[in-house]
Order: sequence, then C-alpha cells, then structure tokens
Amino acid sequence: MRQRDKSNVGLAEDSECICKRSCAFPLFLGILSVLVFLISGCKKEKQTRPSPSQVHAITREMVRTASVSGKHVGVSSRLRFDGVDAGRIDQIVVTLGSASSEPSRQETVTHLIQALDHIGTTHNLSRDSETSSGAMLVLNYRRSGILTQSVHIIAPVAAAASTISAQTGQQVGHARLAIILDDLGSDRAVADEIFALAYPLTISVLPGHPHSTEIAEEAHRRGYEVMLHLPMQSVANEASEAQELRPGMAADDIPVLFEQMMQSVPNAAGVNNHQGSQATADPALMQELMPVLLQWNLFYVDSRTSTATVAYDTAQHAGVRSAFRNAPFLDDVAEVGAVRKQLELAFRKAQEKGEAITIGHPHPATLQALREELPRAGSAGVRLVFVSQLVH
Repeated sequence: MRQRDKSNVGLAEDSECICKRSCAFPLFLGILSVLVFLISGCKKEKQTRPSPSQVHAITREMVRTASVSGKHVGVSSRLRFDGVDAGRIDQIVVTLGSASSEPSRQETVTHLIQALDHIGTTHNLSRDSETSSGAMLVLNYRRSGILTQSVHIIAPVAAAASTISAQTGQQVGHARLAIILDDLGSDRAVADEIFALAYPLTISVLPGHPHSTEIAEEAHRRGYEVMLHLPMQSVANEASEAQELRPGMAADDIPVLFEQMMQSVPNAAGVNNHQGSQATADPALMQELMPVLLQWNLFYVDSRTSTATVAYDTAQHAGVRSAFRNAPFLDDVAEVGAVRKQLELAFRKAQEKGEAITIGHPHPATLQALREELPRAGSAGVRLVFVSQLVH
C-alpha cells in the first residue's frame, strides 16, 4: 500500500510538471510575439522616419508646383528640417495676387491646395486641418506623425485694379510694402491685437522678455513672419536691454550671446536691430555679426536708427540677404492721426520706389491706425508683404 501511494505521488508530481510546462509554453510564445511586434514596430518607425534630404526634395517639388498654380506674386522657401529639432521644419510662403471676388479667391486657393495635397499624398504625407487668419492660410504636412513642411498661403481679396499709375508707370497693386512691428515680448494681449489684424505683418520680438517665446511661437503658428529684434547699444544708451551687442565686446562672445537670444525667439527668419545707433555705426562689430547671421541662415534688416549706420553695407559685402528701412517710422508721434499720416506716406514711398519697408511699435495709437488704414492698401495700389520678400 505504501509503495502504491509513493507511485501515485510520483505520477501526480509528473503530471503537475507537465501541466506547468504546457501552461508556460503559450505564455512564452505570447511574450515572444509581443517582443517581435515591438522590435518590428521600432524598425518600421526608423524606416519611415524621413531624412532631411527627402523632406527638402518634397519641399522643392511643392515650390515648383506653387509657382505654376495660379497667379501669384511670389513663392519663397526655407529648408530648415533636420530630423532632430521639432521646431525646425521646411517653410514655404506663397503670396497670391488679389482676387476680384471671394469666389475667385476661393477657386485659386482650392486649386493650389489640391496640387500641394497631391504631392503630399504621393510622398506619404498627411496634412493637419488647415488653419486661417484673415487672408492667411496655413497648411502643415507630416510624415509618420513628424511635422515636415508648413505652407503659408496669403490670398488677399481686393477690388479689381488694372489701371496704370501715371506717376509710377506701374500696374496698381504691384508696389510692395512690408510693415515690421517691433518690441514684442512683454505684453501677450498686445500680440493678440496684432494677430486680430489678419494681414501679412512681420513680428519682431525682443529676446528674454516674459512672453518672448510664447509670442514668437504663436505668431509662427498663425502664419506671421517672426524676426529677432536684436538689442544693440545706442548712442544715448537709454532704456537698454539687459544683454545687447556693444562695440568692443570680445568677438567670441557674440555667437554665444546670439544663440541665447535665438533660443528665446524660436522660428525667427531674420534680424533687425533694436536701438543700435552706436553699434550699427561700428564697422568691427558689424563685421563680427554678419558671419553669425550666415551661420544661422538669417536675413538682416537695418532699422536705420542712425545716419552713420554701416550695417546694411556690411551685410551686403558679407553676402547676408538684407534690406533697410526706407520709409519713416510709423509712430515717432504715438497719436492715431499722426500714425495714419505716416502710413499714407509709407504707401506713397512704396508706389514711388516699387517697394518700401516701414517700422512701427505696438502702441494703442499705432494698432488703431493700422486697423483703419490697412484695409485700403489694395485700393491705394499697394500690396502688403512679409519683409523677407524684400531682402536681397
């Protein structure tokens, strides 16, 4: 009896072991399947992640297509995608001609979007829902969830105008005016007032202020052009920034300081000087600055705060895309009537020269005058553009 009991116990133990093995084997297979799935998923993600060269090639194709898709004033692009920094994406700006009616405008925009979407589909890109702000439309494209291209379409509506100006000999509407609004960064509410204007304005943001990064990111998201408003020493040096470029500073300090400022103002496409009547007149300092701008692939606009400035000439000599303010400041006198007159003068300067750049500040009087006067720019024969379209 005892022998038989031991035998039975042995059989029970063997059965239990077999059961454990049989139960463990499916569990092992399940874990192995999950691991294989995860590994293959990672490989697939690596395979589908776009390279900068692939993204740039698609961007160039979009630029070519936009150039022949309807009447346009200009198509510009910046190849910034590097596959590492989520904030660095390829950018395309398409400025369409003024339409005679809203249906005509919609038709032109629809055809352009269809052409761009076709390219995106061909290259396995998906597109976010389009966002708009007045005359501006933003299309963001992605590959495998990664933002690769952002296309900004500016399609204004204006009364049909094809008469020739006797004074300029140009077709009405061909004169281009860029308006830069300086000193953004401290007041978010003021930035929102500018965004509500819904015109292609260039936003120049001071670095290191409480809302500098937030405003720069929001402006970029809404399709506005962003600039770094680079602090530079003035002759009087009144109300200077905590950090600024100064004559005589060590050459090695300039790129370090500049990088810190750029981190505070993401998506900056170019630079213009804040104050700087002393700094822009210093040839040595300007010669040190220009290679830094080339390294960052930024354009430079000389605010011309001094008649002694050498900034623009130095930029041209160094091969930096550049321009300068060639119309009076809008708000040396911050009163609505005075700003309105300065805007009228800027319109005339654009008509006389074919293109003009003016600069204003986010004063209540300036914003009120812009709200009143910008709607009549088209009828005055002036097309509002981003300042990047006037650099060379």
